[in-house]
Amino acid sequence: MRRGLSATRASGAARVLGLSNTRRAAVLAIVVCALAFTIAVPLRTYVTQRSEVSVEEQKRERLQDEVAQLEERKAELADPAQVEAEARRRLRYVMPGETPYMVQLPEDKQQAQNPGPAQPPAPQGAWYEQLWENLRK
Repeated sequence: MRRGLSATRASGAARVLGLSNTRRAAVLAIVVCALAFTIAVPLRTYVTQRSEVSVEEQKRERLQDEVAQLEERKAELADPAQVEAEARRRLRYVMPGETPYMVQLPEDKQQAQNPGPAQPPAPQGAWYEQLWENLRK
């Protein structure tokens, strides 16, 4: 009996609105699509922003690690003995009265003898003369 009553009400509403079952389904599909499109854009924006936030957090962590390393290096260089050792090692400074010695290892001599690929000599003459010579060959 209930089923018959609700079916009668639904068919009565359909008759009042003048909609058949197909038209009701089409209207329902349009409403569902409109809701889906309304939700899709903010959802896509949310997902995109979440991925950007995670990338930025990774960058921040890397930068914090770099800052920590630089702080350690700054603390090391606060010691005058460390600064002097760096100057001797990197800049090859010596104190007055000291005799500097340069030790050359065999691999240093090989690198000096073989500097790498030879560069071709610079061309002589104007560009149009070079072009003409290349065309004649």
